[in-house]
Amino acid sequence: MSVNRKKLLYLEVAQQIKKDILSGRYPVGSYIPTERELEEMFAVSKITVRNAVEILSNEGYLEKKSGKGTTVLSNRLFNRLSKANSFSSILEKQHELKKELMEIDVVDVQNNATLFEAFGESATCLKRMYYLDGEPYITFEHYFPVMSIKHAINEIESNSLYKWLALKGFDVANFSDRFYVVVDVDPMIRKILKLEDQPVLCRERHTENAEGEVVEISYGYYNTDAKAYQIDYEI
Repeated sequence: MSVNRKKLLYLEVAQQIKKDILSGRYPVGSYIPTERELEEMFAVSKITVRNAVEILSNEGYLEKKSGKGTTVLSNRLFNRLSKANSFSSILEKQHELKKELMEIDVVDVQNNATLFEAFGESATCLKRMYYLDGEPYITFEHYFPVMSIKHAINEIESNSLYKWLALKGFDVANFSDRFYVVVDVDPMIRKILKLEDQPVLCRERHTENAEGEVVEISYGYYNTDAKAYQIDYEI
């Protein structure tokens, strides 16, 4: 790994170790390299390695065992969100949920001020569909920085979307969701969701890396006539 000296070294090291965990290089239950080995691998100091390991320990990926080494606890991307059930996990418990990756391409985003500010003139766009009990329920448009998209559909189908993004080198640290109602909906979205002229619920998500850089902006349009949006929390 070539560490970017302009960035915080421990964040770079933590990101690479996390990537190795997500890719399966360090399986759950195995030990990562020792502190000295990591120092040599990344050409960094002991304190940098310890800070990186502490970050991943706090995120639930690693556990330090005195005198034994550091063990991989999890290869899940969002360990810190485990107390909240995602909407898709709720749907899967109650309905037959089918997910379809429709297409991925590099597109011009100059006409969208939000996307243009985040990614420039072009962005990678992934379109997905969710079917609820066989009927169109959610259509998603995900936008990422321009990247190689060769074999992307197969790679995403083999991983979760955000795990794929992390494996591409775009580390996911946090995201924020904004919900609003859209009245003037794109006719194509209405056609896909089989809706007439009613307003449509939109979820706009902004995903950032540990340095606050935007790595994804997505728009999800929901047919709430079929089912309302729901989130369950464990207290």
